[in-house]
Amino acid sequence: MKLMDFLIPDAIEPNLKSTNKVDVIKELVMMLKKTGAINDTESITRGVLEREELGTTAIGQGIAIPHGKFDAVENLMAAFGRSEKGIDFGSVDKQPVKLIFLLIAPSNSAGPHLTALARISRLLKNQNFRMELLKAKDKPEILRVCESEGQ
Repeated sequence: MKLMDFLIPDAIEPNLKSTNKVDVIKELVMMLKKTGAINDTESITRGVLEREELGTTAIGQGIAIPHGKFDAVENLMAAFGRSEKGIDFGSVDKQPVKLIFLLIAPSNSAGPHLTALARISRLLKNQNFRMELLKAKDKPEILRVCESEGQ
């Protein structure tokens, strides 16, 4: 599975406006709504925040992958946002999060959901890929980095 199999190009934001975890999740969910990928922003936002309460999805090195599975969606999808200043996500390494992939999956897609989570995690553990995302000047450049998957 490749990142572009589920990352929605129009749901990429190089300059997130939000300054806290709750607002950034809302902002990313709204990006998916604006693309037409989802309709039910309220239950998806609530579900992602409830998942976040179980334990942070900030995995260290400035990365967070908030996620959830929902009856309201038919396809696996992701949005990406970058925060220049960083956001307190309660990360395991106590570092602010700058790179955030929001992953949304249908309720019945445990396998693809886990595969996509693993793919995002593997890519972001690659320092070159992370640095390219951080250095990208704009949305088209972020898209190019994601399409190349750090190669």
